[in-house]
Amino acid sequence: MNWDQIEGQWHQVAGKARTQWAKLTDDDLKGVAGKREQLAGKLQEHYGILKEEAEKQIDAWSSKLEHAKDDRA
Repeated sequence: MNWDQIEGQWHQVAGKARTQWAKLTDDDLKGVAGKREQLAGKLQEHYGILKEEAEKQIDAWSSKLEHAKDDRA
């Protein structure tokens, strides 16, 4: 999924983000509201990682969402 799709479907994919990053709270996910930069910031905050690592994890996660969508088609 591209990020516009993720942002538009944030209510549906937020649970998948929570599964991927268990340290994120419901309030974190609500605050992120599909914004990539916000998600990266929360990952940095909760996991103590650099921005580059957070971006890398987000890219891998969004790619996994795309593959899951393709598998259902």
